[in-house]
Amino acid sequence: MTRESLKSQRDLEVYQMAFNAAMSIFELSKKFPVEERYSLTDQIRRSSRSVCANLAEAWRKRLYEAAFVAKLSDSSAEAAETQTWIEFAVECNYLSAETGRELYKTYNSILGMLVTMIHNSDKWVISANKNR
Repeated sequence: MTRESLKSQRDLEVYQMAFNAAMSIFELSKKFPVEERYSLTDQIRRSSRSVCANLAEAWRKRLYEAAFVAKLSDSSAEAAETQTWIEFAVECNYLSAETGRELYKTYNSILGMLVTMIHNSDKWVISANKNR
């Protein structure tokens, strides 16, 4: 799929990866202890979902490069936050070390894709001269 053929953020590989990771975290976090409901469970779900939400906002702000990069940066920050919550979940024995490693690795890939988009933001921005 070329950049020109992308219709929405849902077509981005990074969005799909982040969405699937967030859904995995949602399912896995159902098994977290009830006393974590308003702390770790909420935090890891919120940050993982926020990666996708910020990508959606970035996609809609492609007319302005600075706004686009700012939302990608927010998405990147949420991905890094999610990694921190994954570490806590493993350390608290709510996730196995192997599951934690796999999720962490997925978020490393997401972060890499976001950084690449940030460094190549000019290729993603909608020019006033291009057809929309």
